[in-house]
Amino acid sequence: MLRPFGRRPWACRKCLLQLQLQTRNFESAAYPAPRAHVDYVPTDNSVPKKNVDDDTLRRVFDSQPFWKEFSHQRSSTISKRAGLVQNQYLTSPDGFRAFASVSLQRCQSIVAKVLQASTLDEYRGLARNLDRLSDLLCRVIDLSDFIRTIHPDPAIQEAATQAYALMFEYMNVLNTTTGLHEQLGKAMANPEVTSSWTEAETIVAEILMKDFTNSAIHMPTDERQRFVNLSNEISQVGSNFFNGAEPAKSQLVFNANSLQGLDPMVVQKIKRWNNKAPVPTMGIVPRLVLRSVRDESVRKDVYLASRTSSSRQIHRLEKLLMKRSELAKLSGFNSFADMTLSDKMAKTPESVSNFLTSLISSNRGPVSEELAHLQQMKGSSLQPWDHAYYVHKRVLEYSQARRSRQLSAVPEFFSLGTVMQGLSRLFDRLYGVRLVPQETSPGETWHPDVRRLDVVDESEQHIAVVYCDLFSRPEKHPNPAHFTLRCSREISPDEIAECASMDQSAHPNDGMATAVDPRTKALRQLPTIALVCDFQEPVSNGLGRPTLLSEQSVRTLFHEMGHAVHSILGQTPLQSISGTRCATDFAELPSVLMESFATAPEVLALYARHWQTGEPLSESMMRSMEMDRNAHGSIYGAVENEAQILMALVDQAYHSIPCDDAIKGVDTTEIYHRVFSQYSSLPDPDNAGPRTSWQGFFGHLYGYGATYYSYIFDRAIANKLWQDVFDSGKSAVDRAAGERYKNEVLRWGGGRNGWQCVAGVLGENNPSNANGRLVEGGDEAMREVGRWGLGRDGISG
Repeated sequence: MLRPFGRRPWACRKCLLQLQLQTRNFESAAYPAPRAHVDYVPTDNSVPKKNVDDDTLRRVFDSQPFWKEFSHQRSSTISKRAGLVQNQYLTSPDGFRAFASVSLQRCQSIVAKVLQASTLDEYRGLARNLDRLSDLLCRVIDLSDFIRTIHPDPAIQEAATQAYALMFEYMNVLNTTTGLHEQLGKAMANPEVTSSWTEAETIVAEILMKDFTNSAIHMPTDERQRFVNLSNEISQVGSNFFNGAEPAKSQLVFNANSLQGLDPMVVQKIKRWNNKAPVPTMGIVPRLVLRSVRDESVRKDVYLASRTSSSRQIHRLEKLLMKRSELAKLSGFNSFADMTLSDKMAKTPESVSNFLTSLISSNRGPVSEELAHLQQMKGSSLQPWDHAYYVHKRVLEYSQARRSRQLSAVPEFFSLGTVMQGLSRLFDRLYGVRLVPQETSPGETWHPDVRRLDVVDESEQHIAVVYCDLFSRPEKHPNPAHFTLRCSREISPDEIAECASMDQSAHPNDGMATAVDPRTKALRQLPTIALVCDFQEPVSNGLGRPTLLSEQSVRTLFHEMGHAVHSILGQTPLQSISGTRCATDFAELPSVLMESFATAPEVLALYARHWQTGEPLSESMMRSMEMDRNAHGSIYGAVENEAQILMALVDQAYHSIPCDDAIKGVDTTEIYHRVFSQYSSLPDPDNAGPRTSWQGFFGHLYGYGATYYSYIFDRAIANKLWQDVFDSGKSAVDRAAGERYKNEVLRWGGGRNGWQCVAGVLGENNPSNANGRLVEGGDEAMREVGRWGLGRDGISG
């Protein structure tokens, strides 16, 4: 099965990265929006319905008895079983096969239509037809991939896997259907066709042509087969590398007495009868040793061993890099990074390097401050194996001296329900949309814990559906995530008529949420989203204690909801550019920016209330939280940021090697130490003894090859937008600021160049955007973003 080396296939800009018709009028919340400046009146929350919805929102997440009653209201009046997420086919395992089969027939009909196109009108409709083809594929692939990993029923998992495999196999057939590429090329070469296309159609056509090219469909048969073979080899080698991390030595043996400082329970667990204590070189134990063992020689040995990969793992990595370079050369690029970055905001490896080196410089001062404090604590030269130890020691000292009982009580003000209230109230203030709990029909959700929220605008029009699966349970993957189960797009009258002619019971959106746009009178499929987290369920012991979140968990929830609001408001006419279907190095901007809202005082004032008394979080507690964040940021934030920048520099160094050189062989260890020697503020561990080879543990080199910089790039942009657009007085909950951000960034989805979005929201008068510096992107724009820095919060890797 062709899985194009981790890149997106032509059919979908998103799906490979993520393993009842309603007649209410619909006012698009995102596309196109008026550009005129308006004085906005604060949202009136005294409206009775809004108050009821707001109170219900908290209670469905905080009160198990209330949720039980609420969730059974509809099931007591409706006997007919609904399909999963309202999909009319998914009422049983067999429904997945029917869903895939019907979708496949529709795809084949569109493919025949595109291949037979010959008239001017038929070519003018090509971009929309190919976008619809992409949508049909993604309908099955996205939803089936999600259900097969989240549903507790093995029969459903198997059926979803079969549906996924059937459609994925067909997508691979399309990847080798040269006629589609040729027809799109003819359409794009005809000015009479392209002049009739909307901006969205033009962008989608360019995206699809780029993805066709990336699938080697334009190559001669023998070269295309070589491309397919290389792609499959890269997939296999990359998977082996990602899953094969192993140290050169599995353990180091110490005398138990030399582990003083380590938790005695841990020592007791690993100690043997002769007082010897084998310390594994992978997992939690070596991290605890580096953080707490007083003997520097022990920390040094563990540090070096835990950062030295097996030769077998290094060979996997070097083979992966060589195969990627072969693929890039076959595709006509100078390096794998050149090929990968061509459709990103960065465009070139040189621009990424400019950004990262500029970022290193802007981060250097804070790093020096942090290391100076730690070196003063040690009293002699600070070594790499000292950092975790003295950071931990400093954190403990701070905690004992500064942390108050107030901070330990903070989660009492962050019940899951009040945080969801806060998100809804914030979206209401900023964008004029809010979250409304909705009873589900029997069979609509994959687990009884799942809550459905409808997103409505200020005219009470339904614009999106969000399924919240936020509580932990056995076998559920613990990582928080956002999934787009169905994208927003316009459904044409021809599609509706075609659907009716095939089957009177068929729904043009498979039964999933739709609404009519009163401006265009077009039917739209509404974005359907799943949010997955791993919070503890409310306690059902009669005390009514809800799920209480730590500050970090609150930020996590805001982060994932940042992706969701991008999907909700990025309602473009075509699905290929809707919501989060944008450049990889722009996709994290809305989610990272949302983290800043989570604990802003103006936002906390909207929602943070004690779960029992309703008492608001006091200003003194807010100050304590801010002081705590700032203190921890000043202890280790800048060094943590530097570690991420160094990893991105290593990633670029590996993938920017010219193809002809890389094909001959790559010494990843030499490159790794060269980068660290040049840019790291801590001494290179290579100078302390045997050569370490930490790159063998850097699994993201497979999934994020040449794009590991993306997260810190978006973090730098998010920090800038927060400071210049939102973080002034009460602007964190100001409607004008929210509309500006929505109209310049969120509503476009992937239908606008990221640089235009950033330049637009900052405005012409922003010094960073002087003389249009940002609009076109390029080397200087990347350097400018690097100068903005990452702040002092630190980045989790």
